[in-house]
Amino acid sequence: MMLTEASLSIWGWGSLGIVLFLVTFGPFVIFYLAFYILCFVGGGLVVTLLYGKTNSEKHLELCEHSFLPPAPPGVPKCLEEMKREARTIKIDRRLTGANIIDEPLQQVIQFSLRDYVQYWYYTLSDDESFLLEIRQTLQNALIQFATRSKEIDWQPYFTTRIVDDFGTHLRVFRKAQQRATEKDDQVKGTAEDLVETFFEVEVEMEKDVCRDLVCTSPKDEEGFLRDLCEVLLYLLLPPGDFQNKIMRYFVREILARGILLPLINQLSDPDYINQYVIWMIRDSNCNYEAFMNIIKLSDNIGELEAVRDKAAEELQYLRSLDTAGDDINTIKNQINSLLFVKKVCDSRIQRLQSGKEINTVKLAANFGKLCTVPLDSILVDNVALQFFMDYMQQTGGQAHLFFWMTVEGYRVTAQQQLEVLSSHQRDGKQQTNQTKGLLRAAAVGIYEQYLSEKASPRVIVDDYLVAKLADTLNHEDPTPEIFDDIQRKVYELMLRDERFYPSFRQNALYVRMLAELDMLKDPSFRGSDDGDGESFNGSPTGSINLSLDDLSNMSSDDSGQLHAYISDTGVCNDHGKTYALYAITVHRRNLNTEEMWKTYRRYSDFHDFHMRITEQFENLSSILKLPGKKTFNNMDRDFLEKRKKDLNAYLQLLLTPEMMKASPALAHCVFDFLENKAYSKGKGDFARKMDTFVNPLRNSMRNVSNAVKSLPDSLAEGVTKMSDNVGRMSERLGQDIKQSFFKVPPLITKTDSDPEHCRVSAQLDDNVDDNIPLRVMLLLMDEVFDLKERNQWLRRNIKNLLQQLIRATYGDTINRKIVDHVDWMTSPEQVADSVKRFRDAFWPNGILAETVPCRDKAIRMRTRIAGKTKLFAIMPDELKHIIGAETTRKGILRVFEMFQHNQLNRRMVYVFLEGFLETLFPQYKFRELFNKLHSRSKQMQKYKQKLQSTQAPSLQKR
Repeated sequence: MMLTEASLSIWGWGSLGIVLFLVTFGPFVIFYLAFYILCFVGGGLVVTLLYGKTNSEKHLELCEHSFLPPAPPGVPKCLEEMKREARTIKIDRRLTGANIIDEPLQQVIQFSLRDYVQYWYYTLSDDESFLLEIRQTLQNALIQFATRSKEIDWQPYFTTRIVDDFGTHLRVFRKAQQRATEKDDQVKGTAEDLVETFFEVEVEMEKDVCRDLVCTSPKDEEGFLRDLCEVLLYLLLPPGDFQNKIMRYFVREILARGILLPLINQLSDPDYINQYVIWMIRDSNCNYEAFMNIIKLSDNIGELEAVRDKAAEELQYLRSLDTAGDDINTIKNQINSLLFVKKVCDSRIQRLQSGKEINTVKLAANFGKLCTVPLDSILVDNVALQFFMDYMQQTGGQAHLFFWMTVEGYRVTAQQQLEVLSSHQRDGKQQTNQTKGLLRAAAVGIYEQYLSEKASPRVIVDDYLVAKLADTLNHEDPTPEIFDDIQRKVYELMLRDERFYPSFRQNALYVRMLAELDMLKDPSFRGSDDGDGESFNGSPTGSINLSLDDLSNMSSDDSGQLHAYISDTGVCNDHGKTYALYAITVHRRNLNTEEMWKTYRRYSDFHDFHMRITEQFENLSSILKLPGKKTFNNMDRDFLEKRKKDLNAYLQLLLTPEMMKASPALAHCVFDFLENKAYSKGKGDFARKMDTFVNPLRNSMRNVSNAVKSLPDSLAEGVTKMSDNVGRMSERLGQDIKQSFFKVPPLITKTDSDPEHCRVSAQLDDNVDDNIPLRVMLLLMDEVFDLKERNQWLRRNIKNLLQQLIRATYGDTINRKIVDHVDWMTSPEQVADSVKRFRDAFWPNGILAETVPCRDKAIRMRTRIAGKTKLFAIMPDELKHIIGAETTRKGILRVFEMFQHNQLNRRMVYVFLEGFLETLFPQYKFRELFNKLHSRSKQMQKYKQKLQSTQAPSLQKR
């Protein structure tokens, strides 16, 4: 009880004391008290620290004077002298000896130091000597580089080495594509798979080097450039400068990371290459046909979507315009064109996404009726002849074909020789017996090769014709027409016999031939949305027509609502050629709307259209009559009015409902002809092609004879040589038959000597000419268009044609032009221009260029379409006539596709760089150095393991 009372009294008095304290001093007295205590403690600590610091400094000063020796008096004096008399470094601005090159080079050095060194160096020191030393080091390297460049003959590098490197790169890419295609049949491949396959093929071809690490790994690429720059500095710098490690590392980093790496990044960028291609051929206008061809050939959904989206954007803009009068017709035409492009893109995208066949040749082989190419046209066209020759090989009738060709060549040669003989007889020169004797020997050689009982294979014809020919050869002088009867029989046999031409038209080779002649129309995918109801329209359009589910998809009932008439005529002059132009006004009525547009056609367009529809619809040939072609005077308005009246009558008859009902498919052709776009030639274009195709047999003979005519002093020798060639013609053809058609395919694997497994220039040893640059260019063309896959006999004839053309017309002129162009490229003016372009690209207006932002994917895809369109547009038609339209397209697309892979572009840049350095320093073993730098390649290690595994069993057998 007492304890409880005591505790209560303590708490009571304590509480009373606290209350009285707070009442007396206020409620904030607690904070004041805490602040006073904190200040007291902090002041004590500060006084302690100051006292300790003072004593420590006194102690350290005593220790320094006690244990360290005094500094020598000469050191401060030397420092003062160095500051007072700083050594000035004189910079000689001469680098190459050419002022026009030295000036931009000095600016490049100045800009490089300013943007890669000065911006951070001035934060460390104001001493200029270090910067001057770096500049002097760079100049020394450039002087040594320029000196060595002047001592090198660059013609072999630019005319042979660089073309060989490009051709070999293309060959590796082509083989990689083939392997990737074989793999794609089982598993869908990607771009990464193609790159990996590319380097697999590279190591198989190069044998001792593979550049996969440098091209695919940024870290390894930087290490490679550092090592390479250090080797170059060792070769170009004086020993004293090279031993200065700090200076050497600075210069190495500037060269590797500041100059070479950005340059390689830019040159390897596919989008940059595409833009450069467009800039290079900027003078060529993109045409509608090439653009639509590219869209229809594209297998990249990204490209098609980019074009479709742009077309939709333009459509939205055009529909938003508020126009009236004549402008509205123009806008409607633009809208129709954009709708067509958009629909083509949608159809192609749907086709690609569904995974269905997109190859035109394969589709043509499965669907529809194909156009007919006459046998006589096939025999005079080297492209078509190749496929017919391959087919005749399969059926065992190649002897008939070769006999026909040999006789044709004999006839042309005999005609030329007899003309030369008659012209010189008039001049009093006698070569009659010699020439006729040589022609008789040639004719007898053909007889023995194909018609005699000893001939193998023998051409089987009527015995009385063979006996008649033998009698003529024994008793009469040879004439160009001596084989005509037998040749006519052989032609009839090839034309009528079911084994030959009739069966050839049903063969897949015939479809491929039509593709090479550009006479296959793209497949029309009509039917339901799921792709059912496909059909192939095989009409011979020549190129672009409404090939997908396009605007011409209208029924025969709709065609009765189509009306057209010629509203105006005019005379146009194009490159000196004058022709009449007809303005056609077209009205089309639908259920709720009516459309009207104008299109322009020449008479030749009417003529081509008429030939096409009368072949496709035979019943029209007796009904439709087109007014005949006739030349006219520019001022003959009566003629134009009469022609206008006749063509109007033709259109009205064509558009009658009865005509459309009689031929329902005619509506599509009519709408194609009347649509507001460039008309695509059909049958007429084919007829023109057959007149302009190159016949290697006839033309080569004529070229050689013309060359003989131009050399009257050596006529006898020329006639003798030519006749000898004719005399040996049958023998060569027989050898060609045995080598090209009867050879047994190899049963062993390809060896190192196989041309497909070596560099392109390795085939130069097989030639005897010394025109190396021209020959390498021809080999490059061979590689681009993959002509090795063609018939070897025909390929040899094309090669001979080119060689004879060169010898008969230019001789060494073409080779000299190539060499002169290389000299011009390496002239001081062009080198200075290249340095200026490099300077302006990296430092526009003297300011370091900012990193170019990555362009939008859609823009890059449209750039690809534009680049391919430009390339297609500049391809001459003569090239298509010689090697085939499909081959030309594939070659162009192969080259373009090769540049769309960054890693492969880097590989090509490094190959060019390695070849450049090997040429610049021939006395050093740069090839071995590069092999060592690339020795860590994963593909190289796999290849070596594969070789060891294949060689192990053979070693065990030994």
